[in-house]
Amino acid sequence: MGMNDDFKDLMQIWFERLMARLDRIERHLEKMAIKEKLLEGERLLDNQDVCQLLNVSKRTLQRYRSSGGLPYQMLYHKTFYKESDVEAFIKANFRKGETPDDDAPENTGDDPE
Repeated sequence: MGMNDDFKDLMQIWFERLMARLDRIERHLEKMAIKEKLLEGERLLDNQDVCQLLNVSKRTLQRYRSSGGLPYQMLYHKTFYKESDVEAFIKANFRKGETPDDDAPENTGDDPE
């Protein structure tokens, strides 16, 4: 009977190590998803990404958000935009070489956020 108990103990130790490793892998994957900025499998862009993509200032980007034209998500007190929402916004509002409000002068200074 002693050998059977030893086997059970060994299996218990092995199982606990396996579970600990799986927990570490799960935490690592969660960190990678946050680092890659994914939400529901979709890539997220931050303010800087979108400003560069649209070639606009942070203030103009704020105007797009305020008007409801550009959907956004708040995660950990930071603003993010789904890549598909930004693509749809570009298709709906930009023609080649223009911004949605080309008649308004663009403030390209570094506005505090």
